[in-house]
Amino acid sequence: MVLENRKGDKPIPDNLNEVLNNLQLLALQKAEGFGWKLKFVRRPLFQEVVPVITDPSGDKIGILERNGEINMHPDTRIRQ
Repeated sequence: MVLENRKGDKPIPDNLNEVLNNLQLLALQKAEGFGWKLKFVRRPLFQEVVPVITDPSGDKIGILERNGEINMHPDTRIRQ
């Protein structure tokens, strides 16, 4: 089990259906059909969660937006 460095949380929570909305879950399911995987879910205090997905090669990342769209050019900085 891999833990998130700062809080001791898992990178991917067990209760995804409570963390992501229906549009995000549907988008994740579709992306997984193309080999993409959920890498982690950033959970900043008092802000929306930020689900981060990665392509099969691990070279590209995307953010699952609240409306179910995948943002391939996120404004947030993500450590690799």
